[in-house]
Amino acid sequence: MPAARPAGTPAGAAGNGTRGRRAVVAALMLAMALAALDSTIISTAVPQIVADLGGFSVFSWLFSGYLLAVTVTLPVYGKLSDTFGRKPVLVAGSVLFLAGSLLCATAWNMGALIAFRIVQGLGGGALQGTVQTLAADLYPLQERPRIQAKLSTVWATSAVAGPALGGVLAAYADWRWIFLVNLPIGALALWLIVRHLHEPTRERDTARRPRIDWAGALAVFACGGVLLTALVQGGVAWDWLSAPSLALFAAGLALIAVVVAVERRAAEPIIPGWVWRRRTIAAVNLALGALGLLMVAPTVFLPTYAQAVLGLAPIAAGFVLSVWTLSWPVSAALSQHVYRRIGFRNTAMLGIGTATLLLLAFPFLPYPGEPWQPALLMLLLGGALGLFQLPLIIGVQSTVGWSERGTTTASVLFCRQTGQTVGAALFGAVANGVLAARLGGAGDLDSVTRALDSGAPAEHLRHAVADAVHAVYLGSACAAAVAFLVLLFVAPRRFLVLKPPAE
Repeated sequence: MPAARPAGTPAGAAGNGTRGRRAVVAALMLAMALAALDSTIISTAVPQIVADLGGFSVFSWLFSGYLLAVTVTLPVYGKLSDTFGRKPVLVAGSVLFLAGSLLCATAWNMGALIAFRIVQGLGGGALQGTVQTLAADLYPLQERPRIQAKLSTVWATSAVAGPALGGVLAAYADWRWIFLVNLPIGALALWLIVRHLHEPTRERDTARRPRIDWAGALAVFACGGVLLTALVQGGVAWDWLSAPSLALFAAGLALIAVVVAVERRAAEPIIPGWVWRRRTIAAVNLALGALGLLMVAPTVFLPTYAQAVLGLAPIAAGFVLSVWTLSWPVSAALSQHVYRRIGFRNTAMLGIGTATLLLLAFPFLPYPGEPWQPALLMLLLGGALGLFQLPLIIGVQSTVGWSERGTTTASVLFCRQTGQTVGAALFGAVANGVLAARLGGAGDLDSVTRALDSGAPAEHLRHAVADAVHAVYLGSACAAAVAFLVLLFVAPRRFLVLKPPAE
C-alpha cells in the first residue's frame, strides 16, 4: 500500500472554492483538448511534412510513436499521482508536452520529428490520466457526470476537428504551426493549474519515505513498447510471420514475465496486484479494453467506407463519423438518471447491449445506400456508448479512495488504449484478408482506396471495400458482446461505492 494517505479530500477541496474549481475545470478541458487534438491533427498534414522533411517510408511513426509513449506511461503516471499528488504530475506532464511541441516545430528531418513526437507522448500520458483522475477528485459522485460529460465533449470535438484544423494550418500557414498552436493553449492551462489547483494536505508516514518503483516503471515501459510496436507495425512494416514480428512478440512475452517478477517484489509496484484481484476494477478494465477494440471500426474504417462506397468527399465522410460526437456526450450526461435507478453495471450493460445490435446492423445496410443510413447508426451508437463508458468510469473511481484513484483510472485508460491498438492491428488484418479473398489474392485496403481515388473503373472494388468493412463491423460487434458478457459474469451486480470523507 502507498506510504502516503489522504487525510480526507472533501468535494471541491482541490479547487479552493467555486471560482478556483471552475478555473481548474477550464484548465482540465484545455489539457484534454491538447491531448485529443494531437492524436489526429497531423493526419491531413502528412503530405506537406513529407515534402519538407522526407522520410515517407517511416512517417507512420509520427502516429505510432506518440501512441506508444502515451499508452505505456499511463500506469506510471497513475501511480505517481497517487504517491505525490495530482498537481506535480500534471504540471510536469504539461511542461514535457509543451517542450515536445516546441521541439517538433523545430524538427530538421523526419527522424527528429518522430523523436520529438515521442517526447510529446511522454507528456500526453500525464495529461490523459491525471485529467480524468482530477475530475473525480473535484466533484462528488452526484455531480461527477457533469464534468465527465464536458471532458467527453471536448475529447470528441477535438478528435473530429483535428484533421480539419491540421489541413487548414498546413495549407494556409505552415505545418510547424500544428505544434506551435499548442504553446499558448498549454501555457494558459498550465498557469490555471499552478494558480488555482490546491490539493489538501495529506497525512504521511514520516517513518518511511515514498518509494518509486523505477525498475517496475522501466519494465512496464519496455514491455508495452515492444508489444505495441509489434502490433502497430505488424502487417505494415513487415509481415506478421516475419522474423522481426516473431522476435518482437517473443521479446514482449519474456518482458511480461519480467514485469510480473519485478512487480511482485516491489514495495509499491507501478501496477499493483489489486488492480486485477478486485472484481469491479478487473471487469471494468476488460470491458473498456473491449470498447477500445470496437471503436476501431467506426473511427478508422467508416471514413474509408463513406468515401469508397458512398462516394462522399472527405469533409462529408467526416460528418458521417462526427455525428456520434453529438449523441455521446448528451447520453453520458443523462446516464446519471439511469444508473441512479438501476446501478452502474446494469446501465453499462444496457448501453453495450444496444451497441452490439447497432454494430450488427451495419452489414445489413443496403448497397451502396444513402449517407444518412450509416450516419443514423453512428448517432445511435454514440448514445449507446455514452451509457456504457461513463457509468463504468465513474463507478470504478467511486469504489476506491484518493490514494488508489490515480492507479485505478490509469489502468482503465491503459486497457482502453491497448484495446484500440490491438483492434487496429486485428481488424486491419481482417479487412485486408477479406479484400484479398474478394480480389483474387492481391491488394489491401490502402491500395484499393488509392485506386478508387484515381478514378479507376471500380464497381468490384467498391463491393470488396464494403465487404471488408462489414467484416470489421461484425468483429466489433463480437468485441461489444464480449464486454457485455464480462459485465454479466465478472462484474459484481452492485459497485461498492465508498462514502466521501466528512469535511
